This record gives sequence, C-alpha cells and structure tokens, in this order.
Amino acid sequence: MSELLKISLPDGSVREMPQGSTPADVAAAIGPGLAKAAIAARVDHGSGAELRDLNRPFEGDAQVALVTSRDEADALELARHDFAHVLAEAIQALWPGTQITFGPATDDGFYYDVMAPASRAPFSIDDLPAIEDKMRQIIRADKPLHREVWSRADLIKRWQDHGESFKAEWAAELPEHEELTVYWSGGPEEEDAWLDMCRGPHLPSTGKLDPQAFKLTRVAGAYWRGDQKNAQLTRIYGTGWLNKKQLDAHLHRLEEAAKRDHRKLGREMDLFHLQEEAHGSVFWHPQGYKIWRELEAYMRRRLDAAGYVEVKTPQVMDARQWEKSGHWGKYRENMFVIPDEVPNTEDEGPLVSDDAEWMALKPMNCPAHVLIFKQGITSYRDLPLKMAEFGCCHRNEPHGALHGIMRVRQFTQDDAHIFVREDQLVQEVRDFCDLLDSVYHDLGFDQYAIKLALRPDKRFGSDEMWDIAEEELRQAVIASGRATEEFGWEELPGEGAFYAPKLEFHLTDAIGRTWQVGTIQSDRVLPERLDASYIGEDGERHRPVMLHRAILGTFERFIGILIEHFAGKLPVWLAPTQAVVTTIVSDADEYAEQVLAKLRAAGVRVEADLRNEKINYKVREHSLKKVPHLLVVGKREADEGMVALRTLGAEHQKVMPLDDAIAQLKAEATPPDLR
Repeated sequence: MSELLKISLPDGSVREMPQGSTPADVAAAIGPGLAKAAIAARVDHGSGAELRDLNRPFEGDAQVALVTSRDEADALELARHDFAHVLAEAIQALWPGTQITFGPATDDGFYYDVMAPASRAPFSIDDLPAIEDKMRQIIRADKPLHREVWSRADLIKRWQDHGESFKAEWAAELPEHEELTVYWSGGPEEEDAWLDMCRGPHLPSTGKLDPQAFKLTRVAGAYWRGDQKNAQLTRIYGTGWLNKKQLDAHLHRLEEAAKRDHRKLGREMDLFHLQEEAHGSVFWHPQGYKIWRELEAYMRRRLDAAGYVEVKTPQVMDARQWEKSGHWGKYRENMFVIPDEVPNTEDEGPLVSDDAEWMALKPMNCPAHVLIFKQGITSYRDLPLKMAEFGCCHRNEPHGALHGIMRVRQFTQDDAHIFVREDQLVQEVRDFCDLLDSVYHDLGFDQYAIKLALRPDKRFGSDEMWDIAEEELRQAVIASGRATEEFGWEELPGEGAFYAPKLEFHLTDAIGRTWQVGTIQSDRVLPERLDASYIGEDGERHRPVMLHRAILGTFERFIGILIEHFAGKLPVWLAPTQAVVTTIVSDADEYAEQVLAKLRAAGVRVEADLRNEKINYKVREHSLKKVPHLLVVGKREADEGMVALRTLGAEHQKVMPLDDAIAQLKAEATPPDLR
C-alpha cells in the first residue's frame, strides 16, 4: 500500500490523501462549502459501494461519492436512523433503567422498542411531549456521533452491567464473523455520553438533524423479537424529515389520508362492512355493490373490445394440481386447505382420517387457466389467446395484516392470462401497456410509474430463460415509449416472482401516495410444469409463453383506492347514487316524482327524498353520503318546469330547465368508454 491513498471522485478526478484520511477530509480538501454540506459518503474499496460515516477512515484506495441533503433518499435514511437513536437516548435520560432493543428507520419515519423501568407504568401517548422536548435538547447540543468496534465479550459485559438484558441477548447471537460496532452520542469521556449497538452509518453529529423536522406520532405494543411468547415492549413511533417544511407537508398528507380513509367513508356512505365472523372478507351493501358492478361492467367492455375471452374456473382444486404448478411448495402457508371427505363428528369435534385427500381454495387463477388452454389442440394460428376471469381467490393472510378492504383474505382479481408465441410477446406486452394506460386515465389517475422487477435469489427456471424474459419486458416498455423518467421507469433487482419477472404499475393518488396495482409477468415456468403446448407452423409441439396480467389488481383494493383518491366524491358514472331529487315543500311532491321518472328513463341512478324535513338538513345528509347532484324543487320550480341543481363541492346552485339538467346528468352518468 502506498503512503498516499488514491481517492477517485464521481467527476473522474483523483485526489491523493494521507493514510487515515476520512471522507470528511476529502470534503474539506475540495472546499468549505462541501465540508459543511457533506453528511456521509458512498465508499467503494473494490467490493461494492457502501454508505459510510463521514468520519470513518478509508481502508485503502477507494471510489468516493460524498452525500449531502440533496441526495434525499440517503439523507432521509440517515436522518430517520438518527432520530430513532435520539429517541432512545431521550427516553433513557428521562427514565433511567429503561431497556432499549431495536430502532430502525421506516418509510416515513422511525420507531424504537423499549421496556419501561419497573418504577413506572409502560409508556403511553401522554409521555410523548416530554420525550420530544428532550430529543430537541439532544439535537441542539450537537453531540458528535462516533463509531467504535468492540469485542463480543466487552459488548455483552457492557449490556449486562447496565441491566440491558435484551441487548446482551442480541449481542451474544450476532454472527461470529460480523464486526460488532457501537456508536457514542457525545464523547465517551463526557458525563452525558450515551451508547448504542448499531451497524450504522450515522450523521456526523446530532446537530445535523433539524429539531423541528420530527414528531412522535403514536405508541403501540410489541413483543421482543416479534414473538408473543416473549416479553411485551412499547413501540414508540415517529415521523422524521430533513426540514420542517417536509414535516408539515407529511402531516398535512396524514390529515388528508385520515379524512379519506376508505373505512370511515365506507361507513358514512353505507358501502360495506367487515366483521369477525368472516375475517378478511367484505360484506358489500347495496350502495357499495353498485360501485363494484359499474366497475366490473366497464372492465368487461374494455376486455371484450381488446379481444379477451372470459372464463370461470373452480374455487377448489386438488392439492396435487398445486404441487405440479409449484405453488404448494412456495405458497402453502397462504393457502386454505380442506379435506376431500366428510369429517367424522365425535365429542372432541370433527375428525379427518389419515387417508383423506387434500384440496385447497385457489389463491390464484393461473393453473386453472392452463387446464382450459390444454383442452383440445391449440394451433399457432389460435395465438395469442387472451383468457380473462374475474376470479374469486382466497389467501390465508394473518389477522394482524388485514386492513379494511385494502388487504383481505377473499378477493376478486381482474385477472387474465395471455398465451403467446415467442414472436408475439413484445407486441402483446406493449398492447397491454396501452390498454392499462387508457383504463387508468378513464378512472381518474393521470400519473403512474412502471417498474421492472427482476429475478429473485430463489426461483424456478434457468438463467438463460430469465435473461430472455427480462429483456422482452424491457423492450416492450421501451417500444411503448414509457421507459422514461416521466413514467418513473426503474428496475428492481430481486423483486420478481419465483417463476417470472414482472412489470409493476404504481398509481399516484390525489395526495401523492403510490399504490402498486397493475402487473404483467412473463412466465415460461408454469407452461412447462403443467405441460401446456400448441402446434407450431412446423407441425411440432411448442411451449407458449404465459403472460399473467391484471390492471386493477383486485376489485376490493382498487375500490378502496378509488374511495380514498376521490375522498368519496366518485365520478358521477361510478357513484352509487348519482342524483337525489328533494323537495322544499310538500306541494312539489308530484313534480319531484315526475323529475325522478324522467331521470331514471334517461339511465341516471336517482332517488327521491320527499321527507318533511328542512332543506338544509337534507342537503347536509346527502352531502355526507357524497351524492354528486341534488335537484331541489319547490312550488316555483314545479310551476315553471325548472330545477335548482346543487353539485357536490360547488359553492352555488344553478337554476335551469329540467331538460337541460337531465341532459347534463345523462352525459356525466355515461361511462367514459361509452361517450
């Protein structure tokens, strides 16, 4: 090793630095502005880039990219990690004897699992203001964060001596080859120095955090290492950002999300409910099922026009079929399994014999579609074959993972499988991208991102097969003109399914959240495992490629997304009740009935409200249920053949002839594909 280290920078320049130099020294050598702005560095010593502390010495020649707050993804990860450590330090400063465990960063913040000392009750939301104040004191103290490598014995002894039994247990079980590191907040010799076990990296000091850019949000129970047999801890959550402006924007999004929560709006609009007697299954009420039926009818028309054929397959299939497909080995824990016999009923309950054959509720539709494809002889001229099914599936999700209608156990996919020849694949994927784009715009989503999920470590099929499949999907998106920054084009290593790479389509909703909904997967594995074939132009048998695709994903989740995207104010064509005719005085009841009949004849989903209530009460009630239009009529409107049209969200009503109102509502009630 030479006396001077060669440090290569992203612009291609090379700086020679003394042994023991750090990224901070490199930043200082470049200029005082960068020295102040730098918060970490990506360092590559030849075995891959690694995000590291700014003050960690180089171990040899290296390629270095200095990280500043402009590198937002890295900066947020570092800040949230540090906020978690400051949270733990604050709690232990306020309540000595508190045990700390883990404190990772999350997608929008951080949390830390802790156990309160025996001298007090478990932490609650009432403790959060005091903890926040202490955290701000620690941040303003600008305490340096310093990394050290310790021996396993010293680390375990440290935790045992300080009554940290959870940390001691974890330190004892870390892999033998792993370097064990700790971080000091403050110098080790200082009275208020604080220590935690962590892999890092961290910011140079607590003062690099903005004391106004975080907020503790909630408290929940958690078990040590996620096992309910272990000690119960308290998990304290927070959200953390780079500055107060980002925090305020996030808190505003949370407020908006709470207003838009599909579970809350579902109750107010009387759309659906869920209950323990059917964990993870939705009870659709008449109003909610109107949305479902309208959406399903729209999707069916779009698929018919795109050349799909619709099928219906069994709910229950023999376990041996799932073994052939590979799902039994890869997906068994998420499948509902039932015996193929009538159980004996004895005092101890139903019994299944050892000889019982096993069947399973289908968690997906694809194997059944292959079985339809295999009936009879398929020619190359028959391809592509686009087989669609609004298929009801079941997956055994844990109770704690269920969330309204967004994550359920019983769901219906807008599923389809396209069986293609190799030479047809790129064009079919391109056509699918065009169809999906059109559907999303019709449903009110103008922005979405496309991601290519690449091969996972555990997978079926050869590397050659994966090379081909990944490149075909890549070329299809390029050919569609969507492999661009505008469409958020990105490749995701390791995120593919066990049998195929896939394109993922991520919608952006009205308040900036993203939802992964659509997908198309290029699968050569399942046709091989289930022996699907077609007769080629050469008279020989060939394997089709099977494209698994969905646009909505599932009806349940997509309807939940729609409700939250529109805050319940669905487009008129999707609204369960599109208009209500209501009266000011009973003298107008007969005219209201005439208006109702004419609107229904025009195809509008309309109801009448002739109750003897004040008009302002009626307006508030129907506004809460997000009815798009109210047609208010009194004696004057009846005499003149007019209506007062109140549109949800508009400041003023419009008085217009009845025929004009009918024409307007009929146009708005027409689905976009029929206009």
